[in-house]
Amino acid sequence: MFPILEESVSPPGMARLAAAAEPSGSGHLVEYRALESKSILNRSISKRRLSLAYSINPYRGCEFGCRYCYARYTHEFMAPANSTADGAAAARQDPGAFERKIYLKKNAAWLLEQELRAIDPREEIALGTATDPYQPLERREEVTRSLLKVFARKQGYRLGIITKSDLILRDCDLLRTISERNTLVVHCTITTTDADFARKLEPRAPRPDLRFKAVRGLREAGIRTGVLCSPLLPGITDHEESVDQVARCAKAADASFFAGEPLFLKSCSRATYLSFVREHFPALEAEYSERFAHADFAAGPYRQAMSAMISRVCHRHQIAERSTDALLTRDTGVRDTDQQAMDSAGGQQRLFG
Repeated sequence: MFPILEESVSPPGMARLAAAAEPSGSGHLVEYRALESKSILNRSISKRRLSLAYSINPYRGCEFGCRYCYARYTHEFMAPANSTADGAAAARQDPGAFERKIYLKKNAAWLLEQELRAIDPREEIALGTATDPYQPLERREEVTRSLLKVFARKQGYRLGIITKSDLILRDCDLLRTISERNTLVVHCTITTTDADFARKLEPRAPRPDLRFKAVRGLREAGIRTGVLCSPLLPGITDHEESVDQVARCAKAADASFFAGEPLFLKSCSRATYLSFVREHFPALEAEYSERFAHADFAAGPYRQAMSAMISRVCHRHQIAERSTDALLTRDTGVRDTDQQAMDSAGGQQRLFG
């Protein structure tokens, strides 16, 4: 994922809407429910004080179950309306509910069509900031695809998509149309090239090789697509050999850009992630407990060291470095003159990395 944008607040009455959500089938140890949403565009802010933007999350909860996921807290808002405090406490005690109970948002495309009329198209819209928009359920429900159909009819918007799923290839037809009329940038998160390790870290997300295949397919379709080697896990994947392997595969897939960010560990994620460390990297448990005892973000010197490493790797493989301090469709390795052309033309001119 791309941890620069977060939902600012929970929509009013979310617990009541969750209680009324209709069953929508089930998967392996997963329950699906249809949520009667009041809005699909959410005004977002960043704790790093980045510019405001809008986020869209077609689903609540994420089946991929990434051990480091920073969005688990969002299920606290689904607590029973008559016992909010107790419900929130229960949600904190059972962070796994985030990956076992998935809510799909009803009437998402209709809501988006109405809400786009009220925003400035020049502002960033990020699809998939808290929940991957290509959940396994998306194959059947096509909520994300319905949203892309709306954007395919628009012109001059700025849309960034973040995913770990190769299911995005299904929507190449719509993505091509969107990129011709708008500014579109796709970010594929690939934390490691080690499939066995990825299965432990991101249990139900598609394998790394499938994600690289998706990057290649999107690039062949002329869609600006880059790789996020995030998060960089201290003592596990934050060394140059690991990052270099991801960058090498990104280059082979013709990725438009490459980026990496240190682990961002919210309090709602610590129990889950530290349990993962305890099981697979017990020697690191004490270091992690100390490192994140009083802060969600990595310390400045460490961040600078990681940034320098990313720069070296990008230079080595001759791949554009993507600044993660920028918003989702800006500073992605496009030359300044090309970026100005994209902005002034409202994204009508197709530019490739």
